[in-house]
Amino acid sequence: MTARPTTDPFLSLAELATLASTVAEDVRAGHHEVHADAESRWHVRIRCDDQVDVWLISWTSDQGTQLHDHGGSSGAFTVVSGELSEAVWTPGAEVLQENPRREGDAVLFGEHYVHDVRNLRDEVAVSVHAYSPPLSLMNYYDVDGHQLTRLASVWTDDPEAPAPSLRVAS
Repeated sequence: MTARPTTDPFLSLAELATLASTVAEDVRAGHHEVHADAESRWHVRIRCDDQVDVWLISWTSDQGTQLHDHGGSSGAFTVVSGELSEAVWTPGAEVLQENPRREGDAVLFGEHYVHDVRNLRDEVAVSVHAYSPPLSLMNYYDVDGHQLTRLASVWTDDPEAPAPSLRVAS
């Protein structure tokens, strides 16, 4: 009897990067309609199956996420247009590492990646995000000295679901 090859049901980082890049090219070619909403980040799911979900997101000035991870999902995002600022947590660091993410830039991340993404410019930014396994949980954090403090966990399949109110008045 021959053993059947086993395959990982989820996409690798390289596959996620290729998928996000391909969808970004489709967006640039006009295959997906993009909207912008100054009140809340506009987003639409482009693909969802047992392996991956893919989102198209627009960011107007001063829109962003809170410091978060993706609850065990790995991912990739590609900036379609504009520029985003990404603050990344590095274990042991006192401050978040700020990284500009410009048109065409791709970011890959594993299941323990903690970041905050936002648009600090006047120009609308557009990005494509892919998660595998599909997003089901997001954890929100604050930096406390050299470590993270988890503030909340939210079960969600929507990366743009409203984050809980996390700040406690002093």
